[in-house]
Amino acid sequence: MAAEAEGLEPEAAAAEDAAGDAVGAVDAKPGDPPLLVGNRLRLDLHPGGCHRLLHLCAQRPPQLLEVEFLQLSGHEEPRLLEATLAQVPCSLQNLRSLVLRGGQHWDVPGACRRRGSLTTLPADLSGLARLAHLDLSFNSLETLPACIPQMRGLSTLLLSYNRLSELPEALGALPSLTFLSVTHNCLQRLPAALGSLSTLQRLDLSENLLDTLPPEIGGLGSLTELSLASNRLQGLPTSLVGLRSLRFLVLHSNLLTSVPTGLAHLPLLARLDLRDNQLQDVPPELLDAPFVRLQGNPLGKALPAPRSSPETPVIPEMPRLFLNSDLDSFLVTPQGCSVTLACGVRLRFPAGATTSPVNIHYRLWLPEPHLVPLGPHDSLLSGVLELQPHGVAFRQEVGLWLLFVPPRDWRCREVVVRTLSDDSWSDLETHLEEEAPKRLWAQCQVPHFSWFLVVSRPVSNVCLVPPEGTLLWSSGHPGVKVTFPPGATDEPRHVRMQVRAGQPLWRPPKGAPARDASASAWDDITAQVALEFTHLYARFQVTHFSWYWLWYTTKTCVEGLARKAWERLRLHRVNLIALQRRRDPEQVLLQCLPRNKVDAALQRLLDRYRGPEPSDTVEMFEGEEFFAAFERGIAVDADRPDCVQGRICFVFYSHLKNVKEVYVTTTLDRHAQAVRGQVSFYRGAVPGTVPEEAEAARQRRTGAGSLWMATLPIKLPRLRGSQGPEQGQGTSVSLAPLNLGDAETGFLTQSNLLNVAGRLGPDWPAVALHLGMPYRELQRIRHEFRDDLDGQIRHMLFSWAERQAGQPGAVGLLVQALEQSDRLDIAEEVRAVLELGRQKYKDSIQRMSLAPRDLTPPEPSASQSPESAQA
Repeated sequence: MAAEAEGLEPEAAAAEDAAGDAVGAVDAKPGDPPLLVGNRLRLDLHPGGCHRLLHLCAQRPPQLLEVEFLQLSGHEEPRLLEATLAQVPCSLQNLRSLVLRGGQHWDVPGACRRRGSLTTLPADLSGLARLAHLDLSFNSLETLPACIPQMRGLSTLLLSYNRLSELPEALGALPSLTFLSVTHNCLQRLPAALGSLSTLQRLDLSENLLDTLPPEIGGLGSLTELSLASNRLQGLPTSLVGLRSLRFLVLHSNLLTSVPTGLAHLPLLARLDLRDNQLQDVPPELLDAPFVRLQGNPLGKALPAPRSSPETPVIPEMPRLFLNSDLDSFLVTPQGCSVTLACGVRLRFPAGATTSPVNIHYRLWLPEPHLVPLGPHDSLLSGVLELQPHGVAFRQEVGLWLLFVPPRDWRCREVVVRTLSDDSWSDLETHLEEEAPKRLWAQCQVPHFSWFLVVSRPVSNVCLVPPEGTLLWSSGHPGVKVTFPPGATDEPRHVRMQVRAGQPLWRPPKGAPARDASASAWDDITAQVALEFTHLYARFQVTHFSWYWLWYTTKTCVEGLARKAWERLRLHRVNLIALQRRRDPEQVLLQCLPRNKVDAALQRLLDRYRGPEPSDTVEMFEGEEFFAAFERGIAVDADRPDCVQGRICFVFYSHLKNVKEVYVTTTLDRHAQAVRGQVSFYRGAVPGTVPEEAEAARQRRTGAGSLWMATLPIKLPRLRGSQGPEQGQGTSVSLAPLNLGDAETGFLTQSNLLNVAGRLGPDWPAVALHLGMPYRELQRIRHEFRDDLDGQIRHMLFSWAERQAGQPGAVGLLVQALEQSDRLDIAEEVRAVLELGRQKYKDSIQRMSLAPRDLTPPEPSASQSPESAQA
C-alpha cells in the first residue's frame, strides 16, 4: 500500500495510510449482498464504500480485472475518496463506466438532495483507456478536472447539479463524445471549442446563467437534441440554422426577443419549444409550423408608444428571475418581478406589492401527516410549498402557480389551493390552467406567505340561509338539493355542502326478470308488466347537519338482497392454475379464477412463474370449498393453519383472487433425478344456501359422487453439484434461525415469514411504515431491488425480523401493523399460525406426561425454546 501511494500528495498519502489501516477490519458480513456481481461493482449504497474498494484492491481477486462498471458515492470523506480513486486505474484496468454521483442523502426536512463532497479527480484517472461513461452529477465541482479532456474514449459525460461557472477550451478535444449534460450549474459562457465536438449528438445546458451562445455552436453537425431552457438568452446566433441533424430544440423560459427564420427549414426538426420568452413577433414560417410551441409569449402586443413629454417617467419592464436548485431565496423590490423556482412553482409580484426590498425564502417539503391537513374525502395532489417570511403582508395580492398531478376522477370534485392562515387551514379561490393534457397549474392570489399545497376535494357549495328560507343545490351533482323552510334559522347563517360521488346506480335492462322460488333460472316477464324509469329522488328531513349517504333495496329488481342470493346460487365456470417460481421451483402458486380472468392473470404472472396450462373448465358455486393435494413424492414444506392432512384448503369467491403460495419439498433424492409430481384439486363442502336440486343438477353433469376436479404436473428439477433444496428460497435473504416472538404470544419461523411476504404484494410499504421503519430505508430497499418486488418485500420483512429477534412483543407489533395496513386477512392467518403453535406445544406437554389431561396446561414459560412453539 505504501508503494502505491508514493505518487500522492502528502495529505492524500496520509489519508491512504489511514484507510489502509482500516482495510483489515472491513470484511464481508454474512448478511450483506455480494459486492462483485458479474462485471458490476456497486458501492454507492454501501456504508464505507471507499473502505470496501480499498480492501478489494489490496486483495486483488481475479474477478476485479473483469469489472467494467463501478459506482461510488460522492458523500465519502474527500481525502479518502481521492485516495480511493487513485487506486482505480491500476486495479480496474477494463473499467468502462464510472459513476461518482452525490444526491443519495437528503437534507433534514427532506426538501432537496444534498450534494456530494467531490471537488476534483486524480490525474491518474486519465489512464483509463476504455472509459466511455463518466457521471459526476450532484457534486461540488467548481472547475472541470484536468484529467477529463484527456479521456479520449469518453462518449457520455454527465456534470449536472454542480457549481461549474465555465467549461475549458480543452473540452473540445474529446473526439468520441456523444452526450454532454451540464444542467443546473452556473455557466455564464460557453467555450468556442465546443463546436469542435463533431460526434456530439445530445447537449443539455438547461438551468444555467447563459446570456449568449458562441457562433461556433453551429459546427455541431451531428447534434440531434439541444436544450437551453431556463437561461438568460436574449438572442440566438444565425449559425444554428446549420444544425441539419437537429430534431429537438428546447429554448423555453429565456428572454428571447427574436429567433432566426432559418430554424423553420431544418429538415429533421420535430420540436421547437419557445414558451415563456419575450417574443412579440415571429416569422410566419414558425408561426404556422405544427412543431413550434409559443405559449407564454406576448405575441401581437404592440410596443408602448413613445411619450410626447420627455419628462414623463418610463415604467421599467418587470424583471424575470429563474432560480436553479442552488438558490433557495430571492429579492423582491417595489418594482415587482416574475419568479420561476427550480421546482416549477411560479410567482408574480406586481409593482408596488412591497414598499421596500424583501428577501423571500422558499422550501418544498415532502408530504408528512403533521404537515398535510386533509379531510375525510380529500386527496393530496402536490408537495407542500413553504414561503417565508410567514405572515408578511403585501400591498397587492401575489400570483401563485402550483404544478399538480391531475386526479384520477374528476366527478363531483374540484381542485383548490390550501394554505395556513391564523393557525387554521383554509382554501383559496383557485383557477386551473392547462399547459398540456397532463400538465396542469393551480393559480391563486395570496395576500400573505405561509404553507401552500394543492388538494382535490368534493365540490363545495355555500349559501347564506336567511330566516325566510332558501334552496341550496350541489353544482357537482344537481340532483342533490337542500330546502331550508321559513323559520329554519332565527338569524342568517352560512351553510356549506359537499357531495361525494358514489358508485354508479345499477340500471336494470329494458325488461323485468323474475325468478320462481322452485326454479334455478330467471324468466322474462316484460310483457306482463308496464315499466317506466325516470329520475329517482329520496326526500328526508333532518334537524342537524352531519354526513348522509343513500342506499336502497328492492323486491322487484335483481339488485339488492335477491341479487345477492342469486349470486350465491349461480354456478361459475372456473380454471385452476398451478405455477412454479422461475428462480425458486419449490415455491408453488395455486389459484382458482373465473375463466374470463385467467388470460389477464397469466399475462401478469408468466414473467416470474412457469408451469403447465390451466386446467379444463369446471363448475363451482360461490362460497364452495375445495382442496389442493400434492402427490407422487411432493408434499407441503411447512405446517400451515389452512393445511389439513397435507391438503391446502380454499373457499371460492368470484370477486377474490383465490390464490395461495406454498413451499413444497420431497423425500426423494433430487441429486439422482428430477422429481415429477403433481397437484390435484378436489371438491369440498357446498354452502348451505345452495338448494339440493342445484347440487344434484351439477352432479348429473360432472358425474355422481366425483370429488376430483383436475390434476396439474409439478416438477422439481434435479440438483446439480452442491446445490441444496433450500438454495432457491430467499437467495437475497440470509438469516440465522429466527427467534421472532416470545413465550406469551408464540413464535414465527422463517417459513411463516416467507408465507407472509408472498401475500403482501404492493402493500408492503404501508406495513413497513407501521412497523416503524424509516422512510429513507424504504427508498433504499426500493432502489436496491428496483426490478424485484418479492425481493423488496422479503428484504424489508427479514431485516425487521432480524432486528426484533429476542425482543418481546415483536409478533404483536407485526399483527398490529398488518391490521393498520388493512391486511386483516394476513393478520388472521398469523394469529392462526400462533394458535397452531400453542396447540402443538400443549400436545407435546401431554405426550411427555408433563401435565394431567384433564387440566389446562399453563401458558408457555419464558424458558421455552422458540423451536418448540414454532408453527
